[in-house]
Amino acid sequence: QVQLVESGGGLVQAGGSLRLSCAASGRTFSSYHMGWFRQASGKEREFVAAISRGGDLVYYANSVKGRFTISRDNTMNTMYLQMNNLKPEDTAVYYCAVDTTIAPVALSPNEYEVWGQGTQVTVSS
Repeated sequence: QVQLVESGGGLVQAGGSLRLSCAASGRTFSSYHMGWFRQASGKEREFVAAISRGGDLVYYANSVKGRFTISRDNTMNTMYLQMNNLKPEDTAVYYCAVDTTIAPVALSPNEYEVWGQGTQVTVSS
C-alpha cells in the first residue's frame, strides 16, 4: 500500500509563492495518476490539479489555472505543486492523493483511494 507525505506548506503574503511536495513510498509510484486537493475551513474538499501516471497529461481547476503548476518526478517518487501569485482564497489544507485504478485521470476526490495527511497553506492579505 502506497503512503503519502506532503510538505512545503506555510504562511505567505498575497502574491507570494510556495512549492508543495508529496513524497510517496512504494515501488509502483509511476503506475498511479495523482492529484492535489484542498479543503478550506467549513468547506468541502475540492479539486486543485491532477497529473497522469507518466506526467504527460495535467488538469487544473479554473481557480488556479495559470498560477499553479503540477509536476512529478517518478525517479524520486515525488509529486509537486508550484503555487505562484497566491491569493487569500487559496488558504486551505492541501492534500495529495493517489488513484490506483486504471481509469483515466479523475478530477473528483471520490476517485482517489490513498491520501496524505495534508499541509496547511495560509495566504495573508
